[in-house]
Amino acid sequence: MDLVNKFLNGLRASLSTEELEELNTASGATQEDITTLRSKYPNCPESLIGLLENIDGTYWRKYGDKEITVCILGSDVGEGRYPYYLLSTQQMLESSKNEEDVSYLLEYEDEEDAVDSKINREGLLPGKYIHFSDCMNNGGTSRLYIDFNPTDEGVRGQIVRFLHDPDEYVVIANSFDEYLQGLVDSGFVFLNEEE
Repeated sequence: MDLVNKFLNGLRASLSTEELEELNTASGATQEDITTLRSKYPNCPESLIGLLENIDGTYWRKYGDKEITVCILGSDVGEGRYPYYLLSTQQMLESSKNEEDVSYLLEYEDEEDAVDSKINREGLLPGKYIHFSDCMNNGGTSRLYIDFNPTDEGVRGQIVRFLHDPDEYVVIANSFDEYLQGLVDSGFVFLNEEE
């Protein structure tokens, strides 16, 4: 898990003192939750498992009597400066039960580019994706997924980013490892408060 350790070390060095104190109250997922995630998603990336073994979510996540909300992830939105929360294992399992419909975007000719050709036009189907992250706007504006059911142009395990208004689904990395490495390579730019 060199990549996860590199990510966590860089993350901790980039967080503000207040955010770091908050994150330090977090603990890893239970072995039972990890086993459940693995059984429901046999292709779940080991790097996501490694991350969850260290931090079981940062999105309104209670650890003991303390609730934390620390953004520790990013995407391509706003030149990479838009921060995201990591969902807990339980939140991932619960929020990945439903279909993420993309068909409404395909009904309009000018919206054809709103769904990346690497993403299955049937949408993100239950059991075929993991919703692992919501943006700082409580997920209403943007969410991140691991997609296990791509088109022939895509790659199993690709990272899909949803963005609202105008709605679009775009592949931002070919794997969770590539996604994490991109955050490290960006110098955790999503944590910089200056615009």
